[in-house]
Amino acid sequence: MIPAAPASMQPSTSPAGPAAASAPQRWQQLWRDAVREPGELLAMLGLDAAALKSGDAAATQFPLRVPRGFVARMRAGDPHDPLLRQVLPLDDEMRPMPGFALDAVGDAAAKAADGVIRKYRGRALLVATGSCAVHCRYCFRRHFPYAEEAAAAAGWQHTVELIRADPGIDEVILSGGDPWSLASHKLAELTGALAGIPHLKRLRVHTRLPVVLPERVDAPLLDWLAGLPWPVTVVVHANHANEFDADVDAALARLREAGAILLNQAVLLKGVNDSVDALCDLSERGFRAGVLPYYLHQLDRVQGAAHFEVDDAEARRLHAAVAARLSGYLVPRLVREVAGDPGKRPL
Repeated sequence: MIPAAPASMQPSTSPAGPAAASAPQRWQQLWRDAVREPGELLAMLGLDAAALKSGDAAATQFPLRVPRGFVARMRAGDPHDPLLRQVLPLDDEMRPMPGFALDAVGDAAAKAADGVIRKYRGRALLVATGSCAVHCRYCFRRHFPYAEEAAAAAGWQHTVELIRADPGIDEVILSGGDPWSLASHKLAELTGALAGIPHLKRLRVHTRLPVVLPERVDAPLLDWLAGLPWPVTVVVHANHANEFDADVDAALARLREAGAILLNQAVLLKGVNDSVDALCDLSERGFRAGVLPYYLHQLDRVQGAAHFEVDDAEARRLHAAVAARLSGYLVPRLVREVAGDPGKRPL
């Protein structure tokens, strides 16, 4: 599960430059104001908790957190809203299901050091922090021991030395939690240390914040991004076209202007995007915002997420129908992550 981060790891509240200070609401305040109670979320949407089988036990095991701006994109009065379904704790999460595990993708076996995962040749993934602005109910790291495993907790020293000592690593991937939940000066601290490693060629960031909390894409973050010495790919995560709005579009435009390549990865989720129309709308809406489809993941079989699973035969049918309708560059690769495999497994 994703616990509360130590104070040193929480989003900074220190001044972050004139542009950020003059913003109507800074992202740190919006982060703190996130909805944390299922009853409040449902009341905001005019929905009944009992009818939806929203569960207190599920919310205790894996707490609700969702920014109010993301809630504003949900359809009031619709218990089947695809954005609501991604974040609402349900009784279904508490039913043990065969084949669903705490560590669905083999992170523990691939640990190279605290907060460093080595699964694929040439790449080192840093679990930068356990903090997220939104708690997605299908999260494959919902049971991950972040308190012991975040790379930032030790001031990056061991992480940087491990990468420096291995010339076979040419790409660093920042993951989490959400790496952009760290203050920009913490990100600069890490990348400043990495900049002296000659064999690094690329940086990749996996983040949901530009979608769920677009205010995070502020002047200090953009200054950090524009000053990096490597090509940077930012992989955002949207599962449904309704996750995009004008604020998200503007945040993504700012990232592109700072030099980032933008890709989207999605998870195929029952009741969220398991239709040809929903998947096509997602690709087309993301492309309008300057984001190319990257991966469509089959669900990682993490304990608590079984009610989201779409079987492989249906997944292949949906993917083939999307490929028949859209241009090739709008069709994400349908993949599954299998522990021990040397890369994502195409389906």
